[in-house]
Amino acid sequence: MDWRARFFPSHQGQPAPSPRLVAGLMYRQQAFKLSDEAVVARWVENPYHQHFTGETFFRHRPPTDPSSLVRWRKRIGEEGVEWLLTRTP
Repeated sequence: MDWRARFFPSHQGQPAPSPRLVAGLMYRQQAFKLSDEAVVARWVENPYHQHFTGETFFRHRPPTDPSSLVRWRKRIGEEGVEWLLTRTP
């Protein structure tokens, strides 16, 4: 079973942000010691951050609400976050 299907079933609420986006945001958050709100705000301002998370065109709006990062961390747990960060280039 795909791990996304296990943690983020499609029948519950709004679809989860892409794993690449979340992994990139979490990596940038840890690297620059940013809050959830600050990492999302910086993503909007920086085309390099957007490209790093898989965007092909510059976006002027946040890719997700900062609270979705909290939900990701709660669902995958500390071990899942560590695993995700070790897989980030």
